[in-house]
Amino acid sequence: MKPVETDDLKISFNMRTCIHARKCWLGLPQVFDPAQRPWIRPEDAGTEEIVATIDACPSGALSYERHGAPETPAQVNTVRLWENGPMELRGDLRLPGEAPRTRATLCRCGKTDNPPFCDGAHKDGFEATGLPAAGESETLESTGGPLETTVFEDGPIALKGNVEVIGSDGRRVAQKTKAFLCRCGASANKPFCDGTHKGAGFKKAAKA
Repeated sequence: MKPVETDDLKISFNMRTCIHARKCWLGLPQVFDPAQRPWIRPEDAGTEEIVATIDACPSGALSYERHGAPETPAQVNTVRLWENGPMELRGDLRLPGEAPRTRATLCRCGKTDNPPFCDGAHKDGFEATGLPAAGESETLESTGGPLETTVFEDGPIALKGNVEVIGSDGRRVAQKTKAFLCRCGASANKPFCDGTHKGAGFKKAAKA
């Protein structure tokens, strides 16, 4: 859709990565109402209310620019694990073929038709705890900086950069500068890849 602009903001929406978490509607229904046309009406709330609501969008489908400047990434790059669901990434994200992002939800059930992004396919039956045991960690010199993401054809997601993996409750699972995350849904060491995709015959493109 065409961006919606105010004196302070340019609001963009990317339907391709929306997972219908409904944070926008639940947070600010007078502005974000999919039942109305146009469904974004920024004149009905203040700039800071709108920014806070967009920041809550886990997939980054909603984004904004403030006076021409893009969103500021979180100071800590994180991968948050959803219970029986995707991985929510926040920070200075660099995904192949995408403009720099601050938020994304990536599939870890192996069923998405929109790789590497979640499309809700996990709701048809996927079990993976959002509260795994703490794993091996590294000492990070910084908590932010670019987080490079590589998606392997028929394989895992690789992260390179400072990142903290956290459970669904915010508890730290691990700190890493390099990590391979399972996207086949079959690893015995979720959220990390253990090579199971090779024997399981996992087939999934790196990008839709």
